[in-house]
Amino acid sequence: MSTVSAALGSLPEWNLADLYPGLDSPEVAADLARAETEARAFEAAYKGKLGEFAASGRLVEAVKAYEALDDLTGRVASYASLVYAGDTTSPKGSKFYGDVQEKLTTVWSHLLFFTLELNRLDDAVIDQALVESELARYRPFLDDVRKERPHQLEDSVEQLFHEKSVTGRGAWNRLFDETMAGLRFEVDGETLTLEPTLNMLSDPDPAAREKGAHALAKTFKANVRTFTLITNVLAKDKEISDRWRGFEDVADSRHLANRVEREVVDALVSAVREAYPRLSHRYYKLKAKWFGMDALNHWDRNAPLPTAPTRTIPWDEARDTVLGAYGGFAPEMAEIAGRFFERGWIDAPTRPGKAPGAFAHPTVPSAHPYVLLNYLGRPRDVMTLAHELGHGVHQVLAAPNGPLMAPTPLTLAETASVFGEMLTFRALLAKTTEPAQRKAMLASKVEDMLNTVVRQIAFYTFERKVHEERRSGELTSERLNAIWLDVQTESLGPSIRIGEGYEVFWTYIPHFIHSPFYVYAYAFGDCLVNSLYAVYENASEGFVERYFALLSAGGAKPYPELLAPFGLDARDPAFWQTGLGLIERMIAELEALEDTAA
Repeated sequence: MSTVSAALGSLPEWNLADLYPGLDSPEVAADLARAETEARAFEAAYKGKLGEFAASGRLVEAVKAYEALDDLTGRVASYASLVYAGDTTSPKGSKFYGDVQEKLTTVWSHLLFFTLELNRLDDAVIDQALVESELARYRPFLDDVRKERPHQLEDSVEQLFHEKSVTGRGAWNRLFDETMAGLRFEVDGETLTLEPTLNMLSDPDPAAREKGAHALAKTFKANVRTFTLITNVLAKDKEISDRWRGFEDVADSRHLANRVEREVVDALVSAVREAYPRLSHRYYKLKAKWFGMDALNHWDRNAPLPTAPTRTIPWDEARDTVLGAYGGFAPEMAEIAGRFFERGWIDAPTRPGKAPGAFAHPTVPSAHPYVLLNYLGRPRDVMTLAHELGHGVHQVLAAPNGPLMAPTPLTLAETASVFGEMLTFRALLAKTTEPAQRKAMLASKVEDMLNTVVRQIAFYTFERKVHEERRSGELTSERLNAIWLDVQTESLGPSIRIGEGYEVFWTYIPHFIHSPFYVYAYAFGDCLVNSLYAVYENASEGFVERYFALLSAGGAKPYPELLAPFGLDARDPAFWQTGLGLIERMIAELEALEDTAA
C-alpha cells in the first residue's frame, strides 16, 4: 500500500471549515440553539393558522421561514454527517454525530406540523394562494408536498414516527456503518480495511484476487449474524411504516420519493432482466474466453484483461483527465468541477475508519457540495471521480432553487454523474489508437455499464425478494444467502462460477441499509444517459444549453418535462431498449476485436 500511495502523489483532504471551524466551535452550538429557538417560534406563529395565512395572501411568509430553517438545520446536519464519514470509528466524531441527530430531531418536531397542515388545506385554497406571484415560485415544492397527502397520518402518529427515528432506523443505520468501518481483513499476514481488500478483486494477479475474495468472505461470514439482524429489523421497520401509510408494493414509497411511476420502473426492470443473456451472459462468456477459461471465478469478474496495460494513475493525472473531458463538453462545466480541487471540497485518500465507497454530498444551497472518494489509482477510480464530480456540478447548478427545490429526485439524480463518466470515457477512447489499449478501455467501460445496469437491477431484485418475504417473518442468514445467490446466478450467467464464500457478499452493500430500493436509480440513469448522449452526438446544436437547463432545474420540474426538449420519454417502454442497445453494440465491437491483441 505504501508503494501505491507514493505513486498516487498528494491526495486532497476536504476542508470542512466552510461549514464550521470544528466540532467544539461556538458556531455549531449557536446554530443548534438558534434552530431550536426559531423552530419553536415558527410553530407558535403558524401552527393551526396556515388556512388564515393562505386566505390573506401571506402563506409565502411561512414558506420562506420554513425554507430558512431547512437551510440552517441542513448545514449542521451535513457537517456532522461529513465529520462522521471521515472517520466512523472516532468516539468523539461518533458522539458528535449522534448528539446532532438527536438535537435536530427535537428541532424538527416543532416543524413537522407544517407540511401536514398544508395537506389538510383544500386544493382551492392552495390554488387561490398561488395566484400571488411570490408564492408561485414555490409551486413545485407545494405540488411535491401534496403528492404525499394520501400517505399522511394524523399528527401525533407522524410525531411519534419522527421522534422514534433516532432510536429506530437511524440507530440501525449507524450500527451498520460503525460495524462495517471496524471490519478488518487478513491477507498474507497484513490487516486491511474494506476498500483496499475490495480493490484486490481488480488486481492483475489472479492469486491476489482469490486471496482478497477469501479474506472478504471470511470476515463477512464472521459478522453475518449482525448483518442479518440489521437487515431483518430495517425491513420490518419499513413494512410497519408502509402498512400504516397505505403503500401497496414494497417499493412504492421509493417510487413516490423519486416522483416516478411504478410502471416505469417495472418496465426498466423487465427490460434489463430480459436482456441479461444479451448483456452480462454474453460479455462474461467472451471475457472467460480471453482468460482461457470455460467460466470465470466470481473473483475474476472485474479482473483487468490478461495483457491489458496496468499502472497506478497519479491523482494529478486523474484530475486533468476529468477536467479536460468536462472542458471539451463545456468550459463552464470544467470551471465548476475545478472548484472542488481548488477549494478543498474533495477527500480522496483511503483511511482506517473512513466511510467506504464514494459520494457527493450537496450539503445546503448556502454552502457547497463535498465529494468523498477512496482513491487507489485504478482506471475505475478515475471514472468514479468523473461520476462524483458530475453529481457535484449538478448540485452547484441546482442550488439557486433554494433548499426546498434544489434536491433532485433519483429519476434524474444520476444523470450528470453518468454523463460525466461518459464524457471522460469518450475523451480517453478518442485518443486511443493502439488496438490492445482500445480493447481494454472498451471492456472496462462495458463492465462499468454492466455493474451500473445489470448488477443494480439484480440488487433491486434481491431487495424486493427480501422485503416481500420479510412480511411473513424473519429471514435467516441462510435464506438471505440463498436469495443473493439466486439473483446473482440469474444476472451473471453460466460463465461466472460462483464459489464458496460469495453467498455473504450481500452484507456490505450500504444502499440496502441506508436507502432501500435506491439502486434502480443507477440503471435508470445509465440507460437515460445512453439515450441522452446519442442525442448529443446526433444533434449537438443547442444541446449544452438544454443540458444545463436540465441540471439547473434541480427538483423544480418533473422528469418528463425536463426530458421533453431532448425528444426523450422514459414512460415509453421502447425507451429502455435504446440505452441497453448501446451496451450491446459495445459488446459486439469487442467481439469484433477478439482476434486482435488481447
